Amino acid sequence: MNAVTGSPTSPGTNPTKARVSRLGRSDRSAMGLWFWEIDRVLLLLVVVLISIGLIAVAAASPASAHRYSDTGFTLSPLHYFWRQLLWVCLGVPVMLGISMMPQQLARRLGLLMAGIFALCLAAVPLIGFERNGATRWIGVGFSQFQPSEFLKPFYVVFIAWLLSLKANDNSLPVLPISGAVTAVIAALLMMQPDFGQTIIFCSIWFAMVMITGLSWRAVGILAGIGGVGITAAYLFYPVATQRINNFLFQSGDTYQTDSAHATITAGGLFGTGPGGGEMKFRLPEAHTDYIFSVIGEEFGLVACLAIAGLFLAMAIRVFVKLLDEDEPFLILASAGLITQFTAQAMINMAVNIGIAPSKGMTLPFISYGGSSLIALCAGFGLLLAFTRKNPYLTRSPYVVKWSGR
Repeated sequence: MNAVTGSPTSPGTNPTKARVSRLGRSDRSAMGLWFWEIDRVLLLLVVVLISIGLIAVAAASPASAHRYSDTGFTLSPLHYFWRQLLWVCLGVPVMLGISMMPQQLARRLGLLMAGIFALCLAAVPLIGFERNGATRWIGVGFSQFQPSEFLKPFYVVFIAWLLSLKANDNSLPVLPISGAVTAVIAALLMMQPDFGQTIIFCSIWFAMVMITGLSWRAVGILAGIGGVGITAAYLFYPVATQRINNFLFQSGDTYQTDSAHATITAGGLFGTGPGGGEMKFRLPEAHTDYIFSVIGEEFGLVACLAIAGLFLAMAIRVFVKLLDEDEPFLILASAGLITQFTAQAMINMAVNIGIAPSKGMTLPFISYGGSSLIALCAGFGLLLAFTRKNPYLTRSPYVVKWSGR
């Protein structure tokens, strides 16, 4: 007789196993262990962001469909929404599948993919095709992808692995090697040109290097090198010159930034309501780069602040968890990944509200885009894998950490 349900158990059935509930604390299956080890708060936050993204793409889709339709070809008003739903259906399983991997296997996957997509990035100048004045995509059959988007999370894993080697041998020149790798990637990105992604890669590297522990002298040197690099980009890189001049001196074509500012402020505090926006039809990329402005118009500045709060909560959650982490690689990889998400979100929001020059960068998990969303889901899957913890092992008084406490 089953003590829980009162129903008779079949002969040969272990009564103890019969009482084990699916995803319960006593479930020792792979799914059960994953459910109790995963950071469910982080998982909830990213699900909320993806859900907001679907709503935002549905709001922006009519404007973009109208802009890209002509007399011979008309896009459905919800064309981009249905395509984004498809990318979500592909990206979420990728995220969950990677998050279920053991941390060692996730690290090996990251290192392998870093090499593959680095080669793809190097091949962009040779076999890539141009879109909107930039050569950033590689075509595979009937589809195309952006190697730099996929490289970002796996680059973090590679740099984290490289910098973590210093914990075993302090004499290893990991800092100059990681800097040289980042410089090569930055040069390849500037050739496309993609100034925004260059800033993201350099910001990730700087944040991870800071976590390893640097003297103030080294920080000053790196800051000086960064300043020299930005100055050189302004003087000798036409794309950077144009965008910085447009931002600082309001010279040249400022239509995009002006339209974004007008759109995000048109909705006031609570917005015009879903589908009620009119200024969004003036935006050049309402469903991608300027989707934050569409959210501001139709759902108000309150919604914009809520989205910023979600990214902030995500960053705080990760860094608080890392306070109890002892493994150098896991600290660096997790910090680098959350830096990628939050830095990209901050830059996109800053461009939309007019306090940063245009970068051509999407809002993570919210903007439309296949390469962007799947790559972000893969990166977040790595973050979930690297932050997995046994909640009972750390509470046991019989477990001694490497620190001796």
